[in-house]
Amino acid sequence: MKTPLTEGVYYILLSLYEPRHGYGIMQYVSNISNGRVELGAGTLYGALKSLVEKKWIEQLDGDGRRKEYIITELGEKAVHLEISRLEELYHNGRTIIKGGKESDIS
Repeated sequence: MKTPLTEGVYYILLSLYEPRHGYGIMQYVSNISNGRVELGAGTLYGALKSLVEKKWIEQLDGDGRRKEYIITELGEKAVHLEISRLEELYHNGRTIIKGGKESDIS
């Protein structure tokens, strides 16, 4: 799980802290990214398949018309690891552009 998440996968996982179907995921991601991240159907459904295989999300039982998904504990762990990675990137960048040295980065 040390591989950085793509921005699309990161937002998909965030969207699934509540049960959502594919179109709902696309809308949610667009909304929280202020329209900067737009997921196409092919990209989304390929990512959902991969995330189910990794056990980061699971498909909920439903009426069969719309498949809904929810994040799992493994998926939540991936999100937390990605947030930590992004915080480190942010901290290191801010330290360096403010004139900090390698010894200032921890």
